[in-house]
Amino acid sequence: MEAAVGYFSKDVAQMPDAGKISPYYRFKSNIAKRLAFKFPAASSPIATRWQQIHEGNHFEGNFIESQSADFSHLKTPEAPSTLPIDTCTSETQQTAVRHHNYKKTAQVKNGSKLDMAKKQLQKFLVQCEFVQEKGSGDTVTGAVDICRKEFCSYKGCETRINKDESTNQTIFKNQTDSIKLEVRLHINGLHDDYYLNILDWSSENLVAIALDSTVQILDGEKHTVIEIIHFNTSSKYISSVAWIKEGRCLAIGTSDGEVQLWDVETKKRLRNMFGHKSLVGAMSWNHYILSSGSRLGFIHQHDVRVADHHVGMLRHKQSVCSLQWAPSGDVLASGSSDGILNIWPNDPGVTVHCKPIRTIPHSSAVKAMGWCPWVSDILAVGGGMRDGGLRIWDINHGKCIESTYTKSQICSLLWLPEIEELMTGQGLPRNQMTAWNYPSLTKATDANSHRGRVLHLALSPDHRKIFSAAADGTACIWNYGK
Repeated sequence: MEAAVGYFSKDVAQMPDAGKISPYYRFKSNIAKRLAFKFPAASSPIATRWQQIHEGNHFEGNFIESQSADFSHLKTPEAPSTLPIDTCTSETQQTAVRHHNYKKTAQVKNGSKLDMAKKQLQKFLVQCEFVQEKGSGDTVTGAVDICRKEFCSYKGCETRINKDESTNQTIFKNQTDSIKLEVRLHINGLHDDYYLNILDWSSENLVAIALDSTVQILDGEKHTVIEIIHFNTSSKYISSVAWIKEGRCLAIGTSDGEVQLWDVETKKRLRNMFGHKSLVGAMSWNHYILSSGSRLGFIHQHDVRVADHHVGMLRHKQSVCSLQWAPSGDVLASGSSDGILNIWPNDPGVTVHCKPIRTIPHSSAVKAMGWCPWVSDILAVGGGMRDGGLRIWDINHGKCIESTYTKSQICSLLWLPEIEELMTGQGLPRNQMTAWNYPSLTKATDANSHRGRVLHLALSPDHRKIFSAAADGTACIWNYGK
């Protein structure tokens, strides 16, 4: 290293006139500067973001994360802030869309040229890496628009499965007035990824849906976008969202392992919680504890009230694709891509060596699942592509009390308290939504309004509306009830 610096320093001492500087001289000069800054040159392995912030951690793929006893290496680098857990807010009255930009910034001391140079070089290398992988013109910008045409040419509306669907009307296999289509939306930028969880409906009647690197916040009553959170980057996208049960705090998981907290009421990012080294595909709140699951199988427990937020960790052997705390808050259900359903105790301070209360294997990924809101300890699980089964589990006794075969991939699942039914969003061959009677699991209603698989379902706080989002780039809001 010192020899190289000395060699290039000779050229610096013999600097030619400004008008005669050659590209080769500039190249050597830049290399000398980078070596002097002790920053990796282009031919050296570039450290990842996590390695630069927390040196000494091992790769998460070994299923062992390097950690201190008090999790001090996972401290949030930002000033601690307290979330308004019990904040009372008024109804949304904004009409204009507000844009909030997020750019990752580093703390640079005044006069610190070394830190500034490192920051600029790191930014340059990240940009070069993305351009090499995706190209400069492949960025997808998220957008939501109401479909107002009777015969729409939008990609998700233009061709229906059969003649009756060309009118964009809802078709019911068994005629009923329990579910009616209220409005259809065009959504641009939705990732067709079965393992993501990018839709949630808050207790304040706000819908959050992640479209590429943006989060669109919709008024659940007016169906209009009132806020947009932008991640000003093309190298990552938003992979999960989850509203806190009380207030307007939104948790956002990203494809590069970040978990961010945003206060939608004040339009500010509260904090950025590091810890994961891979995509965060599932999150669930239990009061002030946020659980987040990654593609590498880890579940992190975050106490968002304190600076040292990382208070516990659990693990699956494969990707975590679903997380849900029970309504009582006593247990956490987690599903993984290898078909394992685990039930964990409410003990946020546990480590990776903790054993689940119950483990229930399935023949395909456990992604679509939900706790029954009116009967405790009852969990519904929808099977993946190789399974297609819908099962009702009694978690206390580990028994399947009812099941049925749907003949398709179950991508999403909701309980409907108003009519005591269960709704599933499904894939091929029909990409339909199906309502099931509980507990018999006999079919009540089929609704066909999407051409692509129904990846996400969300329920309004008054339990009378359903938001569905599909891989064909369409979303629908439905009214249901007796």
